[in-house]
Amino acid sequence: MVIFPNCKINLGLHVVSKRPDGFHSIQTVFYPVNWSDALEVVQNSKNNKVFDFTQSGLPVNGDQEQNLIYKAWRLISEKRVLPPLRVHLHKNIPMGAGLGGGSSDAAHFINAVNLKFDLNFSINEKLEFAKQLGSDCAFFIQNEACYAEGKGDQMSNIRVNLNAYYILLVYPAIHCNTAEAYSALTPKIPKYDLRDVIQSTEIAEWKNKLMNDFEAAIFSKHPEIFELKESLYAAGALYASMSGSGSTVFGIFSKEPENVVQSNYSFFLQKPKRKIL
Repeated sequence: MVIFPNCKINLGLHVVSKRPDGFHSIQTVFYPVNWSDALEVVQNSKNNKVFDFTQSGLPVNGDQEQNLIYKAWRLISEKRVLPPLRVHLHKNIPMGAGLGGGSSDAAHFINAVNLKFDLNFSINEKLEFAKQLGSDCAFFIQNEACYAEGKGDQMSNIRVNLNAYYILLVYPAIHCNTAEAYSALTPKIPKYDLRDVIQSTEIAEWKNKLMNDFEAAIFSKHPEIFELKESLYAAGALYASMSGSGSTVFGIFSKEPENVVQSNYSFFLQKPKRKIL
């Protein structure tokens, strides 16, 4: 079985409080984008390993035991008997980029193993696995636009559809550490209700009301990320923002953007799935 774990962007991101468990409470809207890795999961008949993991593409730091796919396999193995597996990950989504690529790989692995081996886990059971792996991992189980709060794992439906627009994601080859990003900001209640802005305001008005609280600290440390955001607006973006804790910046366009990305940056352009009426 070969699947293609996709990334996400954050439409607004507010850090509203520090939690007693050491995490932070946030408010955001997760939106799926098709910049994807490739993940192959097959029964292992080549050797005696119960979990034979290989990877290619962008380098992934850390030992196998630190990889979220391996951790997902361990959680599933505690609940079901699995055959020996051979898993290959081709990494295409940049890491430390605010796109949730590692979380997506783990969530898609959970879905794939559940389907391939008829494990019959419910949605809630799969969500519980994902919540143990990372704050945004649960989003990728259902992989649909949603409003998220708490640690990012309390999700509810929201009305937002960007299928008529071009979405350009640009990664400026800067790795942002999420823990450092959190330590550099002060939680606060947002001025505008994020759900109201998303559902009741034209996209061109989002730039006046839709904020990512991480931007101030990240832009101060990496002014080139701020310059990248401004370049997207200069190219005609209706709305531009940093995703997550950075460093990827995305722009939403009504027309295909041209000559925006520097040659040393990685980028992905998601084209419209339907025309603007």
